[in-house]
Amino acid sequence: MPSLDPAIAEVRLAVRNALVAVPETRVIVGLSGGADSLALTAAVAFEATKLGMSVVAAVVDHGLQSGSDAVAQRAATQARELDVEAMVLAIEVDDQHPDGPEAAARAARYAALARFAAAENATAVLLGHTLDDQAETVLLGLARGSGAASLQGMAPSRQDGDGMLWLRPLLTVRRATTVAFCAASALPFWNDPHNLDTRYARVRVRTQALPVLEAEIGPGIAEALARTAEQLREDAEAFDEMIHETIEDIVEHAEAGISVSVAALAANPAALRNRILRFVVDSEFGVSLSRSQTVEVARLVTDWSGQGPIDLPACSARRAGGRIVFTAR
Repeated sequence: MPSLDPAIAEVRLAVRNALVAVPETRVIVGLSGGADSLALTAAVAFEATKLGMSVVAAVVDHGLQSGSDAVAQRAATQARELDVEAMVLAIEVDDQHPDGPEAAARAARYAALARFAAAENATAVLLGHTLDDQAETVLLGLARGSGAASLQGMAPSRQDGDGMLWLRPLLTVRRATTVAFCAASALPFWNDPHNLDTRYARVRVRTQALPVLEAEIGPGIAEALARTAEQLREDAEAFDEMIHETIEDIVEHAEAGISVSVAALAANPAALRNRILRFVVDSEFGVSLSRSQTVEVARLVTDWSGQGPIDLPACSARRAGGRIVFTAR
């Protein structure tokens, strides 16, 4: 009996480990036709059958390139050849998105996948991000200087507010392995020309920054960045647990907003205090505070000298007696 190709074995094992946490039901695989998502789809098709699951491949056509509809249909055909149901989802991307075209496409893609998964009564959506994608995400977060939250990268598993489970089984798998999987499985894959377009920051990180780091510092940079993300996620989970244990005792609803106890904030170390402030504002007003905004609000606790209200996205913060009051604007 011929031995299993190592790339196929590695990808299948990663998928198997992810699927064991999913109820035995219907799952959705995001498929673009590229090597990562095609390897994921083939591995899910193999593993899900053994677990009694049904699989549907969702191919999102952003319509951003000429011939994208043909690419999407070809990917759907490949899924069907793997005995996987497939559906092409044509979407429109907001060309006025404040964070640019990459963010707009990502937001539209996730929204389409979420709607489709709900309509299919699926319990999980599987995405083909690899360890290389994780390393790029961490390096981009480091360049933005937006703190530990941006360095946590992508979670291998998360559940959204609607109860949908989003899984990234291949975050421990290198991109070269998915390419080798497709070669060993005789699966021709699509090379997205956007992946070579250096107008995009992620492409510059992929094609220029990471190769330079590997050459100048040594191999293993991508793995080190992925390990950093994993460790920071563990730290964040611990902080989140501490926040949830604390928050009900120190927060009160105020007129047109919410307030937090100064004494309780002052009693906590800066890292936890700042996380509580960001959590309160995000939960109440749906906006994220920057590092500089968070520090300014924290000064109302630690360096109070009568300063007036601080304008923030969607709200303002002021000190009133023993409380920091956040009011909608």
